[in-house]
Amino acid sequence: QVQLVESGGGLVQAGGSLRLSCAASGRTFSSYFMGWFRLAPGKAREFVAAITWNGGRTFNADSVKGRFTISRDNAKNTVYLQMNSLKPEDTAVYFCAAKLPTTAQPMGIIPNRPDRPVEYNYWGQGTQVTVSS
Repeated sequence: QVQLVESGGGLVQAGGSLRLSCAASGRTFSSYFMGWFRLAPGKAREFVAAITWNGGRTFNADSVKGRFTISRDNAKNTVYLQMNSLKPEDTAVYFCAAKLPTTAQPMGIIPNRPDRPVEYNYWGQGTQVTVSS
């Protein structure tokens, strides 16, 4: 079992910044493909960003390109989401998610659709981000 714990959310004024963290359990964290999603009231879970096992490649939703940056520190078992130029529409609960490697899709293999929630095996509890206008 993999446990993910998000932190760093809060209330911020439009145009401000926040840095979210996701701490993961497991000795093999470095093999996980990691993603960030968000959930706003009345909406479906939305893809935000994803990152490969070694941080060599990242994926970003169009809505956050140029503003959000995903990164990871495998030595600390942590993935980050740096959020700049925040907008009120960014208000949501933010979740981190992990996709573990399998024999069919070993470490280094990028999911066909990293923006799909069903690609991920484990989820954190979420952290609230509220952006005021």
